[in-house]
Parts: sequence; C-alpha cells; structure tokens
Amino acid sequence: MQERIIILDFGSQYTQLIARRIRELNVYCEILPYHKMPPLDDSIKGIILSGSPFSVKEPQALHINLNEIVGQRPILGICYGAQYIADYFGGEVARSSKREYGKAQLSVPLKDHFLNGISAGSQVWMSHGDTIKEVPQGFEVLAGTNSIDVAVFRSKADTYAKPVYGIQFHPEVTHSLEGKQILGNFVNEISDCKGTWTPDSFVESTVKELQDKIGDEKVLLGLSGGVDSSVAAMLLHRAIGNRLHCFFIDNGLLRKNEFEEVLKSYEGLGLNVTGIDAKHEFLSELNGVSDPELKRKTIGRVFIEVFEREANKLGDMSWLGQGTIYPDVIESISVHGPSVTIKSHHNVGGLPEKLNLKIVEPLRMLFKDEVRKVGLSLGLPKEIIGRHPFPGPGLAIRILGAISEDKIQLLQEADAIYVENLKKFDLYDKVWQAGAILLPVQSVGVMGDERTYEWALALRCVNSKDGMTAEWSRLPHDFLAAVSSEIINNVKGINRVVYDISTKPPSTIEWE
Repeated sequence: MQERIIILDFGSQYTQLIARRIRELNVYCEILPYHKMPPLDDSIKGIILSGSPFSVKEPQALHINLNEIVGQRPILGICYGAQYIADYFGGEVARSSKREYGKAQLSVPLKDHFLNGISAGSQVWMSHGDTIKEVPQGFEVLAGTNSIDVAVFRSKADTYAKPVYGIQFHPEVTHSLEGKQILGNFVNEISDCKGTWTPDSFVESTVKELQDKIGDEKVLLGLSGGVDSSVAAMLLHRAIGNRLHCFFIDNGLLRKNEFEEVLKSYEGLGLNVTGIDAKHEFLSELNGVSDPELKRKTIGRVFIEVFEREANKLGDMSWLGQGTIYPDVIESISVHGPSVTIKSHHNVGGLPEKLNLKIVEPLRMLFKDEVRKVGLSLGLPKEIIGRHPFPGPGLAIRILGAISEDKIQLLQEADAIYVENLKKFDLYDKVWQAGAILLPVQSVGVMGDERTYEWALALRCVNSKDGMTAEWSRLPHDFLAAVSSEIINNVKGINRVVYDISTKPPSTIEWE
C-alpha cells in the first residue's frame, strides 16, 4: 500500500507548494478540501492542515473536528492550521498588533526531532494577521522569532499518542531557507515515511492499476504531441498494448510542419497512432471568427464532430483516455469550488457522454514536472518531453481578431523562426513557453525605398513551474534583435516586432 501524507486545504494560495515540496522528498501526498478527510487507513502516515485567507476569529472561519484525527496520526498545522489547533484546544489566538509578514529569524530552538538540522536564526517567511499569544494546556513552545514568541509549538509527549505540531510561518516557500528540511523532518522522522515514491515506482503501480481497471477493453485517446497526452499514452500502451488507439488531429492551427513532425516523433514508440487531416473542416468553420470564446467553442465543437466520426469507424471502444494532471483536479475539488472561468475548454468536453465512454486519466495525480520525470522513466524522446506547452486551440488564439488562412501561414512562418532561434541560441530548454502572436494592428514601415503598411507581431516568452503563475523571460537583446530582423526580412506581411514583458497575473500567458 502506497504511503501518503494528507493535506487538508483551508484555501491557502500556498497549498500546492506544500504538496510539491513533500513529493520532492519522494513521498506521495494528496490535497483534499478541509472537510473531506478520508477514513484513516494504514496508508495515511501524517496529516497537514494548510494556511487560509480567513482568520480563526471570523464568523466565516473554516472548521473541522480535530478530535477525530488528533492522536491517530502525526499532525502539522501551518499558519492558519497552527492557529486553528491553538484556538481549538483552548490557547489564545488574537489579531496581531504588529506586522507579521515577510522574513523573520527563528530563535534558538529547543531540541526536537521536528527541528533536527535547523539552524539558530534560520530565516523563515511569515504571512499572517492572527498570532498565537498562548499555547493550549498540554502543549509547549519550541521556538519563536525576532517578532513573535510562538513560531513553533508541539503537544507534550504525554498529551496524545501521536504528536501535534504547529508553525506560524510557511516552510513551503523558498524564502524559508530551511523549510524543506522542516517538512522533511515531519514527513520522514515524525510520520515515519520511507520515501519510496519515485517515477519508476509510479510507472510500475500505475500500469498495474490500469490493467486491473481496463481489463480486456479498448481505450481511445486524442494526442496533441505535448507532454501530458504523450505520457498518458505511453502508460496506457505499457498496460494494454495495441488495445490503445490514438488519434492526432490536424486542425490547421498547428505550428509549421507540426503535424508531420509529431507523427514522426511517435514512430518507434510502438503506439497505435492515426493521423487525421481535418484542417479544412476547422478552417471553414473559423473563417472570419474574431471573438476568443467563439473561437474556442467552434474548435471544441468541430473537434468533437471529427473525433466522434473517426471513433465510430473503430467501434467497440469502452474508455476515453485523457491527459488530465493534478492542478486540474485540485481546482475542480478546491475549497471554494471551481474558480471563475477565464477561458473555455477546447477539446474533450462532452465527448465521454456522446461516445458513451468511461474516463481513464493516468496522470490525474501528477504535477507537470512529475509528468516529465515519468516520461523520462518511460523512455519518451527528448523532443516530446522538452516540448513547450502549446494551447489546445493552437494558433487560433495567437491570431488576435479574425482568422484567415493567410494569417495562419504568416504566423506559422514567424513562429518557426522564433522557435528555431531559441534552439540556435541555446535558450529553448531554459524557458517554459514561447510563442508569437499576430496582432490586429498594421503600422507604417520602410523597406528599401518603399513604404509598407503591414502587420505587427508580438513575441511572448515566460518562465514558470506549472503555468499557474509566470514571469516574462529576460531574453538577451542580441537574440531579440536577430529574431526581429529575420522575421521582418523573411516573412512578407510583417514589418514590426515587439516583445511582451507582462507577468501572470495580472496578464495571462496566451493573449486570448
């Protein structure tokens, strides 16, 4: 049985970071809404209570019955979690009278396994409005900081069968310099986890689970050429072989030569892949469409029509494979429900019902970086593992305004020059995602003795861990100059190139 840590999410913006840090220790963990604690079985080794935007003193504060879990497993409360533990058991928690945000230093800590290897004066990151004035009876303070008396506390050895810890700082953020050590102490020493969750072990256990789940039935999966769908396909292929059927659909909105290159990259992997040329169907429906949401919905509708038609030719399919990853799952089960829709899904919405298929999602518990590690373990080629994320609607949302075949061709040529130069300058693998955006703006230019009036192109390049936040990439000026010059000299119809220096948030990575 796979050992695991349960993280009960009270709505903190940092909850995913806690999970990522624990998984970096080769320990599997799950994020669940604060009120969805699963039955305690032998697989659960420890429980973490996350932070929260709420105050424990507010009427809308989030509550759980700690008596149901205290003493059963080791517990760690972080920020709100710590304050909730202190308040619940009769300690004193109050609104702080002074600023408790930013860097602080731990005082000389008392000896405890939880603080093994932690330096006196270790830098930690505070972010809270409440503060613990007094710990409950049966608890003791382990360390303070230069600004608060209670930074780390625990239940006394004879209070509960399993210890309860609380910390009023965030060990999961990089500003807490020894935070990973603290989490490691809780996970490994306090909760007695063995750290056996590796990419190889994930592949082995997932293949077995897929075999048990699917049995002798067949699976259909739509490939995009990207990391998620490719890794999902390889896991399914390893589990059921040629009973997996993959479609790769050319919607006419791929990068230059991408349809042929992606199909070629799958050669030799043993995958059962069918390439479907449907670009004329997509482009005839998209011709002249300018509204971003309508673009996405049109692409989604045509995708379903094409997918359904081709699937019906195969017959007797039972499952639809999807490359869903953990951030999608977390959002759908978050404390506050799914977040506000920023953009519509573009592809498989409605497909399972239309085709009467069950869903199988081999990657639904992995973060993006973990998907890549599993892909390497499966032997996927570097050009797939290292490929930048590419939006499902493709170039449709990188052509602002109305779509036409001429604009698609312009953008494909410009984007190809951009990506080729990123590789030439050894920058491609150092950034998260790059792409060119054709703007609905024409400007005056001069080429030779002639005046031009042509389109402007924006270059976008960002660095990110998982795409949920992103920082614009500081590309060298000589690189940008070379790309701009090559695009303007070689792509007739573009006479101006600009570089996007917006972060996410407030901007998004894509422009539509």
